[in-house]
Amino acid sequence: MRKKIMTKEKEATAVKGKKAKEKKRNICNMLEQDRFLHGFALLSCICLGSLLSGIAVSEIPLGSKLSVGESNSWVSSNGNFAIGFYNFPDQPKQFSVGIRFNSKSVPVDKQTVVWVAGGDVTVGNNSYFQLQENGELVLFDALQGEEVWTSKTSQLSVALAVLRDDGNLVLLNENRDVIWQSFDSPTDTLLPGQRLSTFRTLRAASQNYVSSLYSLYMNVSGQLQLRWESSIIYWSAGRPSHSNLSAVLTSDGSLQLVAPNLERFWSVFGEDHNDTVRFRFLRLDVDGNLRLYSWMEVSQTWRSVWQAVENQCNVFATCDQQGICAFNASGSHVCTCPFQHAVQSNSKCLVSSQHDCKPGSIMVEHANMFLYGIYPVHDFISLTSLDKCKSMCLSDPSCTAVTFTNDGSAKCRTMKTQYVSGYSDPSLSATSFVKRCSDPLAADPIFPLKSPPQAYKEPYNICIPCLVGAASGIIFVFIVIQLGMGFYLYKRKNNYRRLASLAHSRPGSKCLIMLSFTEIKELTGNFNDQIGPKMFKGALPDKQPVAVKELEGTIEARKFRAAVSKVGSIYHKGLAKLEGYCCEFDHRYLVYEYAENGSLEKYIENPTLAERLTWRKRMDISLSVGRAIFYLHTECREFLCHGNLKCENVVLDENFEAKVKEFGLGMLYGEASSRRASAQKDVEDFGKMVLTLVSGFKEVKDVLDWAYKEWMEGNPENVVDKRLKNVDAEELECALRIAFWCLQADERVKPSMGEVVKVLEGTLPADPPPPPFSCLISAREVEDTSESGSEFAVQYVAGILWLSDSHFSMKFEDQSNGPKL
Repeated sequence: MRKKIMTKEKEATAVKGKKAKEKKRNICNMLEQDRFLHGFALLSCICLGSLLSGIAVSEIPLGSKLSVGESNSWVSSNGNFAIGFYNFPDQPKQFSVGIRFNSKSVPVDKQTVVWVAGGDVTVGNNSYFQLQENGELVLFDALQGEEVWTSKTSQLSVALAVLRDDGNLVLLNENRDVIWQSFDSPTDTLLPGQRLSTFRTLRAASQNYVSSLYSLYMNVSGQLQLRWESSIIYWSAGRPSHSNLSAVLTSDGSLQLVAPNLERFWSVFGEDHNDTVRFRFLRLDVDGNLRLYSWMEVSQTWRSVWQAVENQCNVFATCDQQGICAFNASGSHVCTCPFQHAVQSNSKCLVSSQHDCKPGSIMVEHANMFLYGIYPVHDFISLTSLDKCKSMCLSDPSCTAVTFTNDGSAKCRTMKTQYVSGYSDPSLSATSFVKRCSDPLAADPIFPLKSPPQAYKEPYNICIPCLVGAASGIIFVFIVIQLGMGFYLYKRKNNYRRLASLAHSRPGSKCLIMLSFTEIKELTGNFNDQIGPKMFKGALPDKQPVAVKELEGTIEARKFRAAVSKVGSIYHKGLAKLEGYCCEFDHRYLVYEYAENGSLEKYIENPTLAERLTWRKRMDISLSVGRAIFYLHTECREFLCHGNLKCENVVLDENFEAKVKEFGLGMLYGEASSRRASAQKDVEDFGKMVLTLVSGFKEVKDVLDWAYKEWMEGNPENVVDKRLKNVDAEELECALRIAFWCLQADERVKPSMGEVVKVLEGTLPADPPPPPFSCLISAREVEDTSESGSEFAVQYVAGILWLSDSHFSMKFEDQSNGPKL
């Protein structure tokens, strides 16, 4: 939105005054020509004293409320933006609160939503959105009878709210300082002037109540990345050499990466760059592509003037479970299922996973096709020839497909999942092979034998009344039996259908199935196989194992359903997938995917099993769990903590890969605490778990002092579990340091999970931590420690003084998740 500098010449009586006005006007024109963030240009001109029209704002006083029933809204002073409740035609009873375009020049059906309170949060009828008297924005769901989203500003002296003319909803104090703003918590859209700073994320809108796996992420190295889940990067901009950059959309149609001093490091321009366009926005669409949109006044439509990934088929998993991406004759991308013998269930295109093929398996060739596995992404890449690539898959029972890249790299990509996606193009230098069972050999024809001649028999008389009576009795008994069996089978059939729907949803499904208590009993064989405290092993009709967790029956049903719906929409390879639940009368059960090797706790406690938990496995488990908790804290639409992280709640699959279970259950028991406090609790629990993996001691509080003392005295090997061999000294040092940092008593110096993961990955250094027990000691404690004369005492006090000096080279930079040290 371009602001014209209107100046009205007045007859000057003094040449000096005229020159001064001319100088101000020239300065403002220079700022406008820079075309970067008109907000900055406007503020600069105001500071120089130009006759600019100020941005008028309409104030929203404390106590103001928006409600679903009244269909009211708060509107910006220029009328271009409004915030209020809205819904979609396919969800008539589900409402969200969002900021949308409101200009009269934009038709109602084209008034795009640019920000949503709480992201995926929806509420029912009679719900409201209010700026409370304590200065907190609250979204209250009348259906659940509770607050489902807040701005968490009740203690920050908020005096009023304003929906600014640029679409930014801000909370201000008495001095008009910004306390909170919607621009700092974007959903899937950026408006001109809005920044996406380091560690901030845009996430594509959810579909069918399931959070999207596509996100736009600004990393600490200065790269803007499009990601699927959190591990697959399929587009990036900028060079990984600059830190503290932000992505910003300018009003003239340019997407830029800029430093805090406004220096530009990267930019891209839309097709209508520099054209006069009233409205623009940048959005991460549901198909995983990032697009810049401009409003076309003539055609009355939003037009995409730039997109990050030109070839939509290059967006990772763009077809998800619908098959392979290709282009039709008109040039549009389509999703097809080319696997002739693929398993197609519920519109899914899955390759065969029949490992026991009695007639044997064959490899079906697909030229000019590149495949990759999803759910989970665990492809194995090796360098070999095409024939060996094909034969390796054929001889591996778990292999489902391979892709050989014949562009000179000779890479063989092996997949071991039914969920395969990819793309096809005649110019693609790749050949894929999909395994399937070979057709059985045709059976030998069986010719009918001639019947032997029948001997002649004399006819005999038939007793008609006898036959009628006997037939009537038989028919009556048959009908009674059929009715009984029919009623029984009807009930069984309904149960089986529901169980089968759960079976077909695995693996990696996003469907959450509601089960009855009778179905839970059938899954578990009447709770016959207990594998842990209130945990039972079960099996679906397709023999897929599951783990069933029993919870307290006193949990409120409405709260239980809301919590499992939220947890069930989360997918990450380091998290145990919630497959279904039971909420019937006083029965509360959760159904998780089953992990073959059970809990991590039993491997720590059992001397025999502990030998299988090698040093390398333990470090891999630490990193995997850390990434999973980091995902819960930052990658979900709404912050989610674990709340009870411990070895018992970490399970190991058949490959000894760790999966965290029972996350988010604090919501079920009404455990309410601040986001920061919850995150710090997870960090502390993670530190305890790492120390347990290193030392082999389950109760960390009993060995914490001793472990730190041994480490301070240069004997970290004494802390290591005696059952371990071949311990890497550098990894041991790193693990102990990050564990002690996580266990700091002063929460202000604890790292965030993002920082913890970077340290474990080796991309972020960590200085020696101070004593974790307390960051403050009394003078008497110092005297007592000094009198002991031990070297440890001197180091202990030095650590305290070092901490108070605030000199840390452990450069934690994730300000969105924790303090900067």
